[in-house]
Amino acid sequence: MQRTGRIVLLAGIALAAAPALADDLRGALTLAYNTNPTLEAARAQQRAVDTGVPIAKAAALPSLSGTATFTEFAKLATPNVASPDRSLDASATLGLPLYAGGGIKNSIRAAKTRVEAGRADLRAAESGVFSQTVAAYMDVLLAQRVVALNRNQVDVLKVNLQATRDRFEIGDLTRTDVAQSQARLSLAQGQTRSAEANLIGARERYIQVVGKEPVDLETPPALPGLPGSAEEAMQTALDNNPDLLAARQRSKAAGFDSNAAAAGRLPKVSVFTSGSYTDYMGTNGGPASNVTKQGFTSATAGVRATIPLFQGGLPAAQKRQAEARESAVLEQEIGIERQVIAGVRAAYASWRATSEIITTTQAAVDAATLSLEGVRAENTVGNRTILDILNAEQELLGAQVQLETARRNAYVAGFNLLAAMGKAEARDLGLDGGALYDPVVNYDRVAGNVFDWANDPAPKPQSTRTVDTKPQDGSVPGK
Repeated sequence: MQRTGRIVLLAGIALAAAPALADDLRGALTLAYNTNPTLEAARAQQRAVDTGVPIAKAAALPSLSGTATFTEFAKLATPNVASPDRSLDASATLGLPLYAGGGIKNSIRAAKTRVEAGRADLRAAESGVFSQTVAAYMDVLLAQRVVALNRNQVDVLKVNLQATRDRFEIGDLTRTDVAQSQARLSLAQGQTRSAEANLIGARERYIQVVGKEPVDLETPPALPGLPGSAEEAMQTALDNNPDLLAARQRSKAAGFDSNAAAAGRLPKVSVFTSGSYTDYMGTNGGPASNVTKQGFTSATAGVRATIPLFQGGLPAAQKRQAEARESAVLEQEIGIERQVIAGVRAAYASWRATSEIITTTQAAVDAATLSLEGVRAENTVGNRTILDILNAEQELLGAQVQLETARRNAYVAGFNLLAAMGKAEARDLGLDGGALYDPVVNYDRVAGNVFDWANDPAPKPQSTRTVDTKPQDGSVPGK
């Protein structure tokens, strides 16, 4: 089902059974959605928030209790021929609150509002996990490309070194030229080893977030739905950012808490009925027990009104406490709003800057490539030294690494911008080819459950473990 204005970032992503491999960003996001422990913990936390509603509702429902007591009169202080030796007492009491000053009603409203806030928190958790997944995915791609570039540089420098040695043997170059080539090769080999270590770290972080090792990751698709201006991004965030929506709901819940606290000094009215039965088990009246009644029943019903007159200032203190907490939550809402505004504007600026850096860095790569070709050509006629060639090769490598880094940063910045706008959740990512996790299902299941002995299955972890994954290495696919 389509909805107006919906942003589908990765159309066609399906949540069928988890694929055997996560070779593209779609698969990585799907695996993270289904198996990430942070997200599973957030879902469990939301289920705990859901139970606040039936807990609050319980105070408005009838309560029924029973008591049974067996008494053995081992010794009587004043022996009496009619005194029983033992008794069995049973009673049952049914009560129903009629009026509680609005305390119960406002507690239920607060609990329901916190459920809405919790759902927004769950959306934020989804967005956060997806942002981590995108960053981990792009980090692996970047690290692989940097390793490949450094290895290629090592190969080039090996050829340079051999050519320099050959020219030294015929007296065309000096020992200094050979030493310079050797030094650059050694440095390049060290940089390659460092890049391989970074690749291992990136792959391990990917496993941590996604749940499996990366295999032949593909270049991700472009991110559609990015805003045209910072103002557009900010307005979208004010309407959709889950952290801000959660803060607004918590402010409402705190208001209901204040109203509930005010009910502590108002009257309470309830109705009750009770019945009791006492059985002396044939011991009432001693020898005349055959003619003395051994069982007695009684029943009562009535209306009870409790009018607080003086409680030591407790209700007023509780109300002041609730109002102070409400004030704190209201200030926190403004603080989160400020944070969202600043975050969106900064994310937009970062995305635009990194996108522009790609263009300028690509120009630098093109210029460095042309420069290297020219320096090599000039070296053949004696106008350039070996050191000039080495410097040009190093400059080209630096520009290429910067270009790959800029591409990674631009993609991650764009996704982070969408996340800040509240447009990077499962419902926005096209993850609706199968059943998405719906927190409403659990709420509907528990909100009206009034059975005291209802039990859920024992908790078991739902996320996958990574202890069986193999340690990663610095290899590059296809190399």
